[in-house]
Amino acid sequence: MSVEALRNIGIVVVVALAVWLVPGGGDGAALVGQLLNALFIAVIAFICAVLYRRYRAEIFSLGDRWRFALYAAVGVAVVAVAAAGRLFDTGAGAALWFALVAGASYTLYLVWRQYRSYS
Repeated sequence: MSVEALRNIGIVVVVALAVWLVPGGGDGAALVGQLLNALFIAVIAFICAVLYRRYRAEIFSLGDRWRFALYAAVGVAVVAVAAAGRLFDTGAGAALWFALVAGASYTLYLVWRQYRSYS
C-alpha cells in the first residue's frame, strides 16, 4: 500500500473520530454534508445553463412538443433527485423514484432520437 493511500485512510479515520467524539460533531458533519449538497446542485445548475446556452438553437429547432418533453423530463429528474431522501424511506417510494428516473431517462432518449433524426 502506498504512502498516499495510508495518509488518506488516516485522514478519513481522524475525521470519523472527530465526528464521533467531539460534542456537536454530528451536527458539523451534517452541515458539511448540506454544504456539499448545495455545491453539487449549484454546479449541476451551472452546467445546465452552459449547455442550454450552447445548444439553444438545437433546442428550439425541436418544436414545441419535443421541447416540452425535454423540459418535463429534466424537471421530473430534478424533483426525483430532490425527493430521493423521502422516497427511499418506503418501498413504494423507492419504486416510484425508480419509475420517475426511468421515465425521465426514456423521455430524454426519445428527445435525443428526435433531434438526431433531423440533424
